[in-house]
Amino acid sequence: MTSIQIFIQLLMFNSFSYNAIKSYKTEGRAERLEATEYLVSAAEAGAMTLCITNPLWVTKTRLMLQYDGVVNAPQRQYKGMFDTLVKIYKYEGVRGLYKGFVPGLFGTSHGALQFMAYELLKLKYNQHINRLPEAQLSTVEYISVAALSKIFAVAATYPYQVVRARLQDQHMFYKGVLDVITKTWRKEGIGGFYKGIAPNLIRVTPACCITFVVYENVSHFLLDLREKKK
Repeated sequence: MTSIQIFIQLLMFNSFSYNAIKSYKTEGRAERLEATEYLVSAAEAGAMTLCITNPLWVTKTRLMLQYDGVVNAPQRQYKGMFDTLVKIYKYEGVRGLYKGFVPGLFGTSHGALQFMAYELLKLKYNQHINRLPEAQLSTVEYISVAALSKIFAVAATYPYQVVRARLQDQHMFYKGVLDVITKTWRKEGIGGFYKGIAPNLIRVTPACCITFVVYENVSHFLLDLREKKK
């Protein structure tokens, strides 16, 4: 499974969780949610998703960062996703599968900021062109809103991804989150916390746009179908 496939599946799961929580909070209410309520709903969905998926991110990081010349190499060479999961559990236990979980929890702010920005951008755009708040956007408009919200969220939260990846790297030893932050700042400065941000944006933004376009169009199709049946 590639990182793009993992990203799309997690985004779909996170979107489902987010909308389920948002629907629960808006049930019986006439007014729309506030910006902070969008933020909290997305953070709750992100935390739920992380509890289930953190082992996948550890696996992906290990597979990407393995290389020759490591002590105990036979124990640390991975043949694939399943092999990685088994070996991490065998040699490091459940704790090994949840390395980087704490910064990952802080990272739920990424999804929270993205969904908040996405909802507010849709709302403000519809108000700007005098459409109903819940009016369906065109494909190009959905792509634009999704891309802007993703870029905003990545720019605001990228350092946690660097910290998390370094904690999960089997070739480096850090005592914890503060140790990673201190050493990265001391040796690399602020730029160290934004290493790889450009290729990351190129990788995740198109997938995010496609996912939101498909999700929104399918959602509106199902809503229209339900209205017609009524």
